[in-house]
Amino acid sequence: MFAQLSTVRLRPNKADEWIALARDSILPAAKEMEGYVHAYLFVDREANVGVGLSLWRTKADIEAAATSGFYQEQAAKAASLLDGPPERQVLEVVLEPS
Repeated sequence: MFAQLSTVRLRPNKADEWIALARDSILPAAKEMEGYVHAYLFVDREANVGVGLSLWRTKADIEAAATSGFYQEQAAKAASLLDGPPERQVLEVVLEPS
């Protein structure tokens, strides 16, 4: 399994809008993508930082989402809420609880 970690700098007082956008639009769209498993969303309201962690069956599934334009399309939905583009990392999941 692989994880995509996206970190964003939120504009002040935009955390709730970002959470709603993720809940109502971005995550439902991700669920339709091949290989999507699950996602978590984290926020630090004081630092205006948000983190999205999505889990995918294979690295190829994550890369397909990025190269198809899906990732860029979802990031564009949030652009007005962000101070700059998201930082994206792809990581291998090497340990998970049983």
